[in-house]
Amino acid sequence: MDPTETAHPRSTAAISKQQSFDQADLEQGLSLRDYINILTKRRLTVFTIFSIVFVISLVMGLKQDVPRYTSIATILLERNFGINNSGLGTSYYWDPEFLPTQTEIIKSKKVALKLVDNLGLDVKYRNHFLNPDPPEESILASAIHFISGLLPAASDNEENQATGTASAISPDPAAEKDIIADIIKANIDVQPVKETRVVNILYTDTDPQLARLITDALVQAYIDENLEIKLSGTKQSLKWMTSKAEDERKKLEEAERKLQEYMREHNLVTLENRLAIFPEKLSQFSTELSSAESKRKQLESLRGQISNLKGSSQALESIPFFAENATLQSLRDQILKAEQRIKELSQKYGPKHPSMIKAVEDRDILIREKDQEIRRIIESVQTSYELARSQEKNLTDLLNSTKEDLLDVNERFIQYSIMKREVESSRALYEALTSSLKQASVTEESQNVNIWVMHDASLPQSPSNQKLRRNLFIGLILALASGIGIALLVEYLDNTLKSVDDIEKRYGLTVLGGVLQAKKNDPIENIISDNNQSAIAENYRIIRSSLLLSSADHPPQLILITSMMSQEGKTSTTINLARTLAQVSDSVLIIDADMRKPRVHQILNLDNSAGLSSFLSGNISETVILATHDEKIKVIPAGPVPPNPAELISSQRMKLLLKELAKEYSFIIIDSPPLSHLADGMILSTLVDGTVLVARSGKTTFEEFSAGIKKLQDVNPHILGVILNAIVPRFAGLHSYHDYYEYYSKDRGNQAPK
Repeated sequence: MDPTETAHPRSTAAISKQQSFDQADLEQGLSLRDYINILTKRRLTVFTIFSIVFVISLVMGLKQDVPRYTSIATILLERNFGINNSGLGTSYYWDPEFLPTQTEIIKSKKVALKLVDNLGLDVKYRNHFLNPDPPEESILASAIHFISGLLPAASDNEENQATGTASAISPDPAAEKDIIADIIKANIDVQPVKETRVVNILYTDTDPQLARLITDALVQAYIDENLEIKLSGTKQSLKWMTSKAEDERKKLEEAERKLQEYMREHNLVTLENRLAIFPEKLSQFSTELSSAESKRKQLESLRGQISNLKGSSQALESIPFFAENATLQSLRDQILKAEQRIKELSQKYGPKHPSMIKAVEDRDILIREKDQEIRRIIESVQTSYELARSQEKNLTDLLNSTKEDLLDVNERFIQYSIMKREVESSRALYEALTSSLKQASVTEESQNVNIWVMHDASLPQSPSNQKLRRNLFIGLILALASGIGIALLVEYLDNTLKSVDDIEKRYGLTVLGGVLQAKKNDPIENIISDNNQSAIAENYRIIRSSLLLSSADHPPQLILITSMMSQEGKTSTTINLARTLAQVSDSVLIIDADMRKPRVHQILNLDNSAGLSSFLSGNISETVILATHDEKIKVIPAGPVPPNPAELISSQRMKLLLKELAKEYSFIIIDSPPLSHLADGMILSTLVDGTVLVARSGKTTFEEFSAGIKKLQDVNPHILGVILNAIVPRFAGLHSYHDYYEYYSKDRGNQAPK
């Protein structure tokens, strides 16, 4: 058989399928099962990231200083606006700045200083604030402190505020009081309850009893401070209001006098009543004008329709206004009955019969009456239109006249209004000053803010800064999300072949089989001879079976083994495949056609001083065929590296050599250079019965594999299939057939080798 004359219809279909694989299928979204498969494949990544993030979260959650306790007091705040004009009680309105202002007062330095004075904190609790005892650390706390020391530390200011300590202690009592007030101020928190006037006041300290004591004292200090704010402002306002009220009284008297003179001069006694009537008239006239204008437009539209259809009574009857007329409806019914009568009589009598003549005359009379009624309606519409237009004009004139009268009155009323507003303004200001003066004198010691204590400060039972359960839960969620997210990101960025499905779905090529990844200390080149019952050996036997069944008429005899890139396992595949074929055939020949970087002779420990390159270049007359440890397997080594391997392979001498060798050996397996950047593999693919492509799981990228397939399209080889090397079981999918190999190899391990 001449390998150069072999047709390859199957390879053409496979490459064509690869060219037209369903791109839309690759771009569609992943299903839930796909995500589960990805997470299962990347479970080591998920577990690693999960563990790292969870440990960091746990350490951060356990990273604590001294246990701190928070006491809470609840108060109700309301603005005090005094008694309203009706004397019914206090008035309230929404003030968005009220609660924020009161919050700042509670947290102010002045309130903190008042609290220090009231409790004598600078004397009784001086050591608590200025010389705190260092806390004792447990073994766990020491370990956490060591680990947390590796993490970014908080600033000195934040640490001092959190622990309630001072960075510097001054012997001056006033300075010590300020330091203690600053510490207290830093540990105060105010939390308004949403959509209420209720406010929670919180104070945090290392001593729960002291936290409650300071919280209660803080509420009282805030109440005292509000009263002082009120008193300090009242004394100044009383003096100012007294002098201001006297000035405003004089202005009011002068304004009232001028107003009376103006009213007397322009006779404005009844002016306000007239101003009240004009707007009502304008509104009434405007409404009537709108109604008249609408009616006129309707009649004008109807008039236009009548004008357009005036020549046809039947067309006029289609207008809704005519169709709804009761008289026309009655006449139309009578005409219809008359026509039915004529139709009935015409079946019995001729047109000149007296009954027929009378029936026709009756119908004609009804038709004339209908026409007269239509003309009457047309005249009625015209008359109504003229009346509506006249009414609209009259209302327009009346409205304009009323507007002119109103403008005239308004002109005189403007000055009156100005003077009256001046009087009212002066009176209002004077009355306000008088009322405020009286109220300030009576309620001099009242507060601007009403404060009710709804709940006294509570005694904290547990530290507020130790929420281990919440921290663990947050850490668990964060770690799980991080692990899953990074695993999906790694999967998205990984563009290498991982499983058999990647090749079959994407390229439409037959996968002869997959080979599991070998252990580091277990060389895969000798796996058949060293461990014939292993899972990997079984992989190669499965590949052998697939290869023998890859052609319809007979198994391929000349087989080329190549790959897209180097170090993808084509040489080890060549040797292991030859050994498995030797188990079912008489003779197998390995040809090392990789004359650039030959490795077959190294693996089989053979002499490479002469070989294929020597024969093809004419340096020797006969091919060097070497024997191996297996008597069924022979090898033609690559020989010395020539300067022009591609030219030697494409020579006529190579074709004749393969033709002669095919007569002697059952199978000839050729190990060729990779397809990338080299033409050797493509040339050899045209000289054999079939080509086997080798890809390495996790190393061969989709781009590299696609580039190799495109290069093969130029020579149209017969591609027998693909072998995927170094498959990691966890990357092969949840139900990979490699699980069967492992199970099968364990079962065969208890049997004697065949």
